Parts: sequence; structure tokens; C-alpha cells
Amino acid sequence: MALSPAVARWELARRLRQRRLELGIGAASITKALDVSPAYWSHIENERNLLPEGKLDQLLEVLELDEAERDELQQLREAAKRRGWWSRNAVLFGDALLRYYGLEWGAEAVRTYEGVFMPGLLQGEEYIRALMVSAAVTIPAIEIEQRVAIRLRRQERLDGADRVRLVAVIGEAALVQQFGGPGVLHRQLRHLADVVRSHPDNVDVRVIPFASSNILGGATFHLLDFASTHLPTIAWYESTVFGELLIDDLERKEARVRDLRFMHDHAMDLALDRDASLARIEEAAAQLESSL
Repeated sequence: MALSPAVARWELARRLRQRRLELGIGAASITKALDVSPAYWSHIENERNLLPEGKLDQLLEVLELDEAERDELQQLREAAKRRGWWSRNAVLFGDALLRYYGLEWGAEAVRTYEGVFMPGLLQGEEYIRALMVSAAVTIPAIEIEQRVAIRLRRQERLDGADRVRLVAVIGEAALVQQFGGPGVLHRQLRHLADVVRSHPDNVDVRVIPFASSNILGGATFHLLDFASTHLPTIAWYESTVFGELLIDDLERKEARVRDLRFMHDHAMDLALDRDASLARIEEAAAQLESSL
């Protein structure tokens, strides 16, 4: 799979900024050397713009990079120029969520925790639609179908030659919480079990049983890991109080990402192992089927 434009843009901006700081070069010196405004340079370092090829060549000279790294950064620029499929949905989603979709599309691994819902990457079409219909805020019918299609598109990373590795921890409540009625949940449980069984190498679902002292409750968060050694883990956190938040690689946020990594590790410790989790999912499906 080609490098995600969102990941390429992020890595390019990050590496340019890090090299500038390593050399102790102030932003004012860069703007003077490139003959650009401070606002324009700020947009470059914050991923809002891409330098033209000639300007990037000038910058790489200023940053005293060797030929191999210059080639890497030029290739990142070329990848960043492309338009990802998610960018065509700006009307439905804000910039932060669109950026998350782009980064998720280029991630090597996703670690997720869901206390009440099925993870988005593991939801069947009928379950997705039921969630949309039951949303607290009314969603127009045409938007529901668009959102369903987008979530299904995200799931394509589970298959193909460059599969993302997904480690999902869910609370047992997700196995009994009904959206759209018992039939929808039953089919979702069967879908979930089928995905786990058919993806032994890259999908790992763990269930935290009700009997466990699960302090994470109904929280939702995702951790994205990348193949490039230049990129750190980032997090997406959802809260009913604070809304949705993309926690990136800024220094002041590193501690929050570290805390979420710890929380995911703790959730894994509380959960059943992979085989026992699959058995619990199938048991829940069988119990529900008997009542239909």
C-alpha cells in the first residue's frame, strides 16, 4: 500500500522541524533564507501547507542534510501531495477527525479500547447503521449512508498485502448492549467472531469480563503506531465531557499518550486471552440466538 498522504505530510513537517531545532536555527532565519513570511513558515511546520519542490531544495541545503535523507524527504513531499479518500468528506467531519482517518489509514498498528461499543474497525454494516440511527443527535438519512460507507472503507486496512495489526480490548458490556434490537446484535457478534477467526495474524480482540474490576468504564481511545522510526505513537481519545481529541507528538502531550498506553496495557491484563475472548463472543451470540 502506498504511504498515506496524511502520514507523509506529518513526517515531513516533523523531521524538518526537528532538524531545524537540532541545528539551533530560528524560524526567522528560515523565513529569510526562503524568502517566505513567518505565517507561511508556521503553516509548513504545522502541516497546513507543503513547500514547493524548489523551496524544499533550498531548505534542505540550509539544514545541511545528506543526499540520502534529502531523497527521503523529497519522496515524503511527493506522497503528501496526493489526496487521500478521507479528504473528500470534509463536509461531514472536522479537520481533526479527517486527520485521524488519514493517520489511521497509514498506521502499522492500532490499539483500541471500547467499554460499551464494538470497535469501529470491527463493526458490521447493519450494526454501524443502527448506531447512527440511535445517535443522540439526529443525522440526516443521506449522511447516515455516507458515514456507513466511510467506516466500511476504513476497515479495508484489515485486509490486503499491507494489513494493519489491530489489538482491540472491549468491555463485556459491548457483547450485550443492543443497538437496533437483538437481531442486529446477534449478527454483529457473529460478524465479530468471523473477523477474529479469519484474521489470526493481525486481529486480536480481548474481552474484559464483568467480574473484573474494570476501572476504564465506558471510555474510548485508540493508539496508532507507525512503521517509520521517525514517528511516535499518537492517540485519539473520546469523552462525553471533552469531545474528541487527537493527541499528537507535541512534548506537552507526550505524557497523555504515555498514560493511555499504560491504560491499554492494564486493560489487556484485565481481559481474557484471545481464545477465551473468542469463546465468550461466540457464547454471547449463541445465548442471544436462543432468545430470538
